[in-house]
Amino acid sequence: MHQDGRAQGAPARAAALRARCAALLVLAAFPHFSAAAGAPPHVVGIPVEFILFALTLLGVALFHDRTLAVALTGLALILGYKLGVTGFREGAGLYGLGQHLLHEWVILANLLGLLLGFALLAKHFEDSRVPKELSRFLPDDWKGGFVLLVMIFVLSSFLDNIAAAMIGGTIALSVFRGRVHIGYVAAIVAAANAGGAGSVLGDTTTTMMWIAGVPPADVLHAYAAAGIALVVFGIPAALQQHRYSPIVEHAPSAVRIDWTRVAIVAIILGAAILVNVVVNLRYAHLSDAFPFLGASVWAALLATAAWRMPDWRLLPAAFRGSLFLLSLILCASLMPVEKLPAASWPSALGLGFVSAVFDNIPLTALALKQGGYDWGVLAYAVGFGGSMIWFGSSAGVAVASMFPEAKSVGLWLRHGWHVALAYVIGFFVMLAVLGWQPHEPVKSRPAALLAPGDPSILQR
Repeated sequence: MHQDGRAQGAPARAAALRARCAALLVLAAFPHFSAAAGAPPHVVGIPVEFILFALTLLGVALFHDRTLAVALTGLALILGYKLGVTGFREGAGLYGLGQHLLHEWVILANLLGLLLGFALLAKHFEDSRVPKELSRFLPDDWKGGFVLLVMIFVLSSFLDNIAAAMIGGTIALSVFRGRVHIGYVAAIVAAANAGGAGSVLGDTTTTMMWIAGVPPADVLHAYAAAGIALVVFGIPAALQQHRYSPIVEHAPSAVRIDWTRVAIVAIILGAAILVNVVVNLRYAHLSDAFPFLGASVWAALLATAAWRMPDWRLLPAAFRGSLFLLSLILCASLMPVEKLPAASWPSALGLGFVSAVFDNIPLTALALKQGGYDWGVLAYAVGFGGSMIWFGSSAGVAVASMFPEAKSVGLWLRHGWHVALAYVIGFFVMLAVLGWQPHEPVKSRPAALLAPGDPSILQR
């Protein structure tokens, strides 16, 4: 998986400039958030926590070969500052930290279970030899790459977007002979996030809305934007990939599908879907007590291990990638954000850009509490917006573990330019066709459960 010379040889100054732009985007957005009561220390109007977080993101962007160390260092600095200076939303000192972690542990445990479990699932899928067989059914020219993106989009409408992205990445490695262009990697992530934007099963933000009481039909119109975005980024990405490494024209003649592994993949995905639906429909009040979704994936993995043993050797690398994302999510949860900008379509558009560098869990929770947003527009913005930078979504982090060169923010922005363009075009097409349809704050659950630290959120 080596990128072409032009991609790998991008000037360091240009990459650094793009990385600084990403961090400045965070700093530009933060002053528009309302900070917690008690006026924490500010620097030029920005709370110190935001500056520390922005510096952490800048470090991740610049030192993409040391992302975990940078994220852990940033988390340690923010925790030290909160312990010694401002305290936490839940209280001061170690007590406040402990209470905060109790609020967050279900989210973090679910995400850890999904990332590790789906890494093993993707290997099962690869070893089933289905990806090799798929080349028989994909068009031989650039349209084959586009059809694959459409498949990922559809998969993400009923699967978790992490699973859809990793399955798509596994197929891409096979049908493109292990040489996947970084622009196409960005498109894989974008297709998974776009496909989940209008489904209460496909993305954290929409699952949060469902748990909170938003009807699934109120987010469905996000597909009006997501479908347009898929075309806008999908065609350029498919052309990039075709020029870089065309699709395999024919499957090897002796491919034999391992149907046992196919069944294992189906069982794991089926367990995740079933638990997601049952918990949200019947037992939503228990979703803040236990990480049901992550546990369901691991229960299925262990139950089927007697048929085909998972490749446990993948876990150390998958754990490092998971720890990186969990560190950023925990950093974001520590920010003193108490209120979003007044609900409007411009603020929703801006939240999509912020979601590229800032965890969308607290953003969505605040929007649910505040009300006045169009849930379909918001779901598209904060769900798809994270695709613009590799660490802006859990799907992006998962796929970047398969394609290490994707961890360069400069290369992602340079070759994945079509993702940001697609976000803007999709947003305004949806707005022009369907308009802005705001909703009141959700009333079906106590307001306290919709706070930024709400542990009832099942996934990112």
